[in-house]
Amino acid sequence: MHFRELAIPGAWEMTPRLHGDDRGMFCESFKASEFEKATGRPFELHQVNTSVSAAGVLRGIHYTDNPPGQAKYVTCVRGAFLDVVVDLRPGSPTYGRWDSVLLDETSRRSVFLSEGLGHAILSLADGSTVTYLCSLEYSPEFDRDMDAFDPTLAIDWPTVGIDGSPLTFLRSTKDQLAPQFS
Repeated sequence: MHFRELAIPGAWEMTPRLHGDDRGMFCESFKASEFEKATGRPFELHQVNTSVSAAGVLRGIHYTDNPPGQAKYVTCVRGAFLDVVVDLRPGSPTYGRWDSVLLDETSRRSVFLSEGLGHAILSLADGSTVTYLCSLEYSPEFDRDMDAFDPTLAIDWPTVGIDGSPLTFLRSTKDQLAPQFS
């Protein structure tokens, strides 16, 4: 597996080695020993979530109060997503900055984000499916949201899907009403 730290410290892109033959494909999506060696920390799993989205569905920006914080390990198992990580850690040198990774069923890339980072995903194809491992069980009392279209963050959201067709953004009411970064 190849690890690359994103422009946001504490966020990593992982690209697995794909082993294909006439039967199909195999890859190791997560391996604790390699993860710890590359990131310098363990990942303690407490919950696994799966989300299926139509093209244009934008989920986030979501984050958890830190502490306790929630780390996530995100993988696209079908279709494609733009995964966006936002630094929401006051005092961090990259506070308010974002970075993104294309997650799709072809590369099988994953993203890890540490506690204190915000997260959003935009589905780029109908039926796109993402699975994410979480270091903390869902705790509504710590759950927070931020507006994905905040002009201060200026996230460059794509307007076309992987098939070239225009995307119409679809967000939950909760995400539409989320507060601004400022």
